[in-house]
Amino acid sequence: MLFSSAAFLFAFLPLTLLFYFMAPRPAKNHVLLIASLLFYFYGEPVYTFLLLLSAFFNWGMGLLITKASSKKAAARLLFFTVSANLSLLFYYKYSGFFVGIFADLTKIPLSFSPPALPIGISFYTFQAMSYAVDVYRGDARVEKDPLSFATYLCLFPQLIAGPIVRYTEVSQELKDRSHSLGGFADGAFLFVVGLAKKVILADTLAKLVRLWQEGEKSVLFAWLYAVAFTLEIYFDFSGYSDMAVGLGRIFGFSFPRNFDYPYISSSITEFWRRWHITLSSWFKSYVYIPLGGNRKGKARLALNIAVVWLLTGFWHGSSWTFLLWGALYAILLLIEKFGALRLLGRLPRFFGKTVGHLYTLFFVVLGFVLFNAASLPAALSDLGALFGAGAVPLYDRRALYYAKSFLPLLLFSALAATPLFHRLSAFLSAGRSKKADSASPSSFAFWKPAATLTLLILSVSFIAGESFRPFLYFRF
Repeated sequence: MLFSSAAFLFAFLPLTLLFYFMAPRPAKNHVLLIASLLFYFYGEPVYTFLLLLSAFFNWGMGLLITKASSKKAAARLLFFTVSANLSLLFYYKYSGFFVGIFADLTKIPLSFSPPALPIGISFYTFQAMSYAVDVYRGDARVEKDPLSFATYLCLFPQLIAGPIVRYTEVSQELKDRSHSLGGFADGAFLFVVGLAKKVILADTLAKLVRLWQEGEKSVLFAWLYAVAFTLEIYFDFSGYSDMAVGLGRIFGFSFPRNFDYPYISSSITEFWRRWHITLSSWFKSYVYIPLGGNRKGKARLALNIAVVWLLTGFWHGSSWTFLLWGALYAILLLIEKFGALRLLGRLPRFFGKTVGHLYTLFFVVLGFVLFNAASLPAALSDLGALFGAGAVPLYDRRALYYAKSFLPLLLFSALAATPLFHRLSAFLSAGRSKKADSASPSSFAFWKPAATLTLLILSVSFIAGESFRPFLYFRF
């Protein structure tokens, strides 16, 4: 079920809110668990049992790890838990890729049909593994209630596409959380902002992306496509994350932020502190630091970064394009680690920031062209078109027409990808608080509900007029 669907907005969510807030405090988690399973069953009836199996397996292994007779025995149980989770992920997500490689290398014809990918398996498997590791390390207290743990792993706001929420971040709220009208209003506003990002901006930008994929190529059109997809994937994924965090806030949870205006970054290092923050944090905590981080010399640092970013690329999908995308970022981050950032730091501050920002955006755009390609040949073709390779013309009438048609949307989207509107929101909120003690009603007191309602109406009108379009990160 899509957050941006009529079924979710006008049936599932209102009914869930009704039953949730009518339920007594001890039953609220049960309402959320039932709602979450129904939410998942709506889109994945076959794999709902797999989700439950993962929840109860990892809950049980957490108990066994804490009751192990020695640290060595606990380590063996942790190894088994992580291996079982990775095996499940490997079978559903990567088996077809590796069987294909084996068949190509051996020239043995294999009639293997890879299984359909369960929605959200990459996200809930990483959450489950983080719980097991944190219990083993002593960073998290084991959850003794299986239904409470199942609620954590299956929680519908972030089940399908994150953010990746660690058990330690919500363990207390699973047991005791507060609800308020202000929290509900803030959550609803954030949800509607995310909805608008998805259906108004991302889905409209997707039309330009589809036009590129269906038509003749030119250098101008290639850059229009590259910029459009770079903006589309940001508004699509950050929109989903905003909706997830907003829903969490409505139900009393504080989910971690997943995006922090990544396109204002002045280095690749900064970009990955702002883009898909919970995934970067997960790999840092459970792969990079255990491998030694930056504590064992430059050669080991280079190896650790290479491992982490190849895994990051592979996490996104079983394709050579994703591996190369991860390798690209490994190379760029190593260049920065070994001197590029120091070189930029020696330049005058404004000039250094500008150069850093431009080169970061350049490689991010190139990276997303590679990321979105269906195959390596398609990636080479798309990247080559950006620079006129393959006798691609500089422009044609079709490219000029779409440049004029989509230019206002591209400019507005680029502006919306900066903190400008957030700062305007903060200014209005500050104005409201300053006038709160005055006798007359504050004009600022109504801006957020009015903005929420306006964005909701606009978003629903876009939903009514458009065809089905799932979130991009559902495929991962």
